[in-house]
Amino acid sequence: VAVAAVCLLVVVGSGTYALSSPADVGGEAGASDDELEAALRGAADANRTLIVSVLNKAYAEEGGLLDLFIESLKQGEGTGHLIGHVLLVAMDEPAFRRCSGLGGVRCYLLPPAAATNSTNLSSEQLYMSGGFIRMMWRRIRLLGDILKHGYSFIFTDMDVMWLRNPFPSLNRTEEEDLLISTDGFKGRPEDYLGHELNTRFFFVAASNRTAAMFDEWHAAREASEGMKEQDVLNQMKQQGAFRRLGVRVRVLDTARFSGFCQDSQDARQVATVHANCCRTMRAKVADLKAVLGAAKQLNGTTGRLKWPRHSACLGSWR
Repeated sequence: VAVAAVCLLVVVGSGTYALSSPADVGGEAGASDDELEAALRGAADANRTLIVSVLNKAYAEEGGLLDLFIESLKQGEGTGHLIGHVLLVAMDEPAFRRCSGLGGVRCYLLPPAAATNSTNLSSEQLYMSGGFIRMMWRRIRLLGDILKHGYSFIFTDMDVMWLRNPFPSLNRTEEEDLLISTDGFKGRPEDYLGHELNTRFFFVAASNRTAAMFDEWHAAREASEGMKEQDVLNQMKQQGAFRRLGVRVRVLDTARFSGFCQDSQDARQVATVHANCCRTMRAKVADLKAVLGAAKQLNGTTGRLKWPRHSACLGSWR
């Protein structure tokens, strides 16, 4: 798996992937492991690696985060060919219908049985609300299932804009199992204990080690009421879970994998931008539109870019 993932970096970096033909994309309504396997196989490259994001009805509203995410992939530097390897996982029927109707993207409906709680999660889930926390845990179970099917993946939040192909910036060697974002990079990527890990964007190589880690991570929710999955992962890190399970971790540089809380000083280096430090979806959409507009002006130039002020997100906490 490690060797295959290294090959992916070379292939993607050279831009040799072609976008899947319309006949090869569309929707899979999930009801069994067989249907999940079919969706994964359809999105994965020859090395069993894909890109995964999760959405609900609120994310899928016209002009919302789903549209911006797809726009960023189409507009980004060297990202257009990656769309054929994206699997968009819908948590509800309205999101699945909207996703399937876009054309040119692959969508999968997460079956209700995959949820840890049957509460409807279609509406906007405000940060740290009960619904938000349940939604985060639901996706951890899904991602663990993907690893058990033998697929490696990048997971990306839908409020992460892809400004350029991130694969070369991962700089992955065959030694690492998990490459993960942080809220404040301190210059030593191997020092994961000294960083606060952020689950907005990460790469995981499929192995027994990483599958066991996701099982343990998901199981920890039972003793972590009121905590989001990211906080539990950081707790597991401090308790030595990565070392005990043999999971090799490296932290990603915020100069390339940035967020609203920590804008990169040089926009020409940035691969992805996350709308963190932002409470509402309306605010995220407003400020991410401004980011995409600014990035579009930068493409093809050598000049420096001044990021737009994230005014809507700053105001969302009032």
